[in-house]
Amino acid sequence: MSAQPDRLTAILGQARRDRERLDAKAFGPVSLTALGIASVVGAGIFVSTGVAAAKYAGPAVVISFALAGIAAAATALCYAELSAMMPVSGSTYSYAFVAFGLFPAWFIGWDLLLEYLFAASTVAVGWAGYADSLLGSLGIHVPDALANPPIGDDRGIFNLPGVLCVAVATWLLILGTSESAKTNTAIVALKLTVLLAVIIAGVFFIDPGNWKPFVPPNEGAFGEFGASGVLRGAGVLFFAYVGFDAVSTAAGEARDPRRTVPVALLGTVIVATTLYILVGLVLTGLVPYTALNVADPISKALHDHARLDWLDDAVNVAAVIGLFSTVLVTLFGQVRILMRMSADGMLPPFFNRVDPRRQTPVQNTLICGFLCAVVAALLPIDILGDLVSIGTLLAFVLVSAGVLVLRRTHPDAERPVRLPAVNVIAGIALLSSLGLMAMLPVTTWIRLAVWLVIGLVIYFGYAKAHASARLAASAGAGD
Repeated sequence: MSAQPDRLTAILGQARRDRERLDAKAFGPVSLTALGIASVVGAGIFVSTGVAAAKYAGPAVVISFALAGIAAAATALCYAELSAMMPVSGSTYSYAFVAFGLFPAWFIGWDLLLEYLFAASTVAVGWAGYADSLLGSLGIHVPDALANPPIGDDRGIFNLPGVLCVAVATWLLILGTSESAKTNTAIVALKLTVLLAVIIAGVFFIDPGNWKPFVPPNEGAFGEFGASGVLRGAGVLFFAYVGFDAVSTAAGEARDPRRTVPVALLGTVIVATTLYILVGLVLTGLVPYTALNVADPISKALHDHARLDWLDDAVNVAAVIGLFSTVLVTLFGQVRILMRMSADGMLPPFFNRVDPRRQTPVQNTLICGFLCAVVAALLPIDILGDLVSIGTLLAFVLVSAGVLVLRRTHPDAERPVRLPAVNVIAGIALLSSLGLMAMLPVTTWIRLAVWLVIGLVIYFGYAKAHASARLAASAGAGD
């Protein structure tokens, strides 16, 4: 038997064992779609829409979202095929393991750890901005020294609200997956209701003059408005679509994952892209795009219109609660990827331990929560957002390429979801992700390279030998 079938057999065998240890009925199609929406409709819509409009694309931020949405839709279809073929919690890491082998799997798994860690921290920082605004409306002021990180323009000691957000999310994940899923679904319903209210009410106060010019002229440097700014905006905003991975990481705890996961993936893309475009149009129509470079752009736009001020508090509440659910889901995804890598021998065994009573990985969750809280406390949102974008895009490259490779190496494998016109759709996903990666700042690439160099040390020092031994043991046991 070749190495390729051994890897596929090992992954499917481990997936069966995971479902025996974890709460394998925690997510149905509605709650799993809500999990995806919670991850995607988070900081991207409540925070980064304003930053991207003010710094890169102007009102054409809606085009940036449309471009990112097209790439996301093609990628979602690729994820749908692979997640139905391999309903395992490792997401892109597991797909790369089967398609490409140990080293590429480690490479993307290490990248995913960066992606999820910084994604959760990014949203926690965004949450802190809206929480500060909400508390301010209630007459409670958080000192600047305890609301800002020590790095960036507005420096403080550390971001205390961001730390508290991560701490509560960590605690809820430890309680149990079913409890977390129910809480998340309720939060998503509230978040969508408030966003729809903003869109419907805001339409009546749009000033078309704020959309002129719709694509502001380039200011002389690549990515500073103009066509290049629209493309850079798409690349920066793409981090919002990390929700794909969050959905696929829940495969081990989903009812009928071969059907539920693909439905949730596609539902997430449709809902999220539609909301992003509509909110982008309304925000840039309500106020000049130059005024949106703030931590709470929706609140800013509503506050500048006296007749919309009644929605301001509702948005702040929805943002505080809704962004919390995004942190919750992103931490969930990071923990499951660590579990999958640990089960394959890539990381020490304690990352894969599950509390027998709660059916949750308590130790793993505490470690991830601590690291996320530290990052949220110390780094500003612009650095965090760029790092998540490049990590997400790199994962999408591996997924789209993996579909093409597995069609050739495993032509007879069971595929409950089979991608039509696979070369065209996977090709669009692959080229779109590569193109958007090229639009990101050079400094982001340098930071990614540093992270991957650290990963190489761990791979050759620990992961390679242990993962090879685990794979050989699985093949010998007939898994």
